[in-house]
Amino acid sequence: MNALTAQQKKYLRACSHDLKPVVYVGQHGLSEAVIKDIDRALSDHELIKVRFVDCKDKKKELSEAVAGQTGAVLLGIKGHLALLFRRSPLAHRQRITLPK
Repeated sequence: MNALTAQQKKYLRACSHDLKPVVYVGQHGLSEAVIKDIDRALSDHELIKVRFVDCKDKKKELSEAVAGQTGAVLLGIKGHLALLFRRSPLAHRQRITLPK
């Protein structure tokens, strides 16, 4: 994925305010099933929030690992939520129009 500009990241963070977390990372951390759920959610929505329920002390490392394993961009961590974005490769499934 091409690197996002600062303006595009700011736009995506603004778009995420009304989003609810779609994946929760619990006491078992990043299992294969959780990675698959995150990958599926990114394919469906492009922009998602992931809530860390039990692994709060390792949320930065886990967020970076998720981004690396799914090919997503970590836009930031606020509280116990991580914001991830991955552009859909299919033009008809792209929901978000990024500013130039």
